[in-house]
Amino acid sequence: MRIAALGLCVVALAGCDEATKAVDDVARKSAKAAVAETLSTRFPFVPKAAVTPFSDCVIDNASGREIGEFAKDAVVGVDESTVVLVQSILERPKTQQCVAKAGLAVLTA
Repeated sequence: MRIAALGLCVVALAGCDEATKAVDDVARKSAKAAVAETLSTRFPFVPKAAVTPFSDCVIDNASGREIGEFAKDAVVGVDESTVVLVQSILERPKTQQCVAKAGLAVLTA
C-alpha cells in the first residue's frame, strides 16, 4: 500500500514538474518579447540583427522574479522600469560576456 502511494506521489510530482516547465516556458517567451521590444525601441545602439541574441542573453541571466517582471511587461507594455531592469541585467559580467559572444556571431554571420 505504501509503495503504491509513493508511486502515485512520484507520478503526481512528475506532472507538476511538466506543468511548471510549461509555465516557465510561456513566461520566458513573453519575457523575451518584452526585452526584444525594449532593446528595439529604447536601445538604438543595438543592431536589429542582434536584438534576438541580446534578448536571449538578458533572459538567460535574469532571475525568476525578473523574468516575471518582463512577462508582465509583455502584457501591460514596456515602460521606464523595463528599461532600467534590462540595463541592470546588461551590466552584469555574465550578460556582458554573452552579449560579446552574440555580437561577434552577428558580425561574422
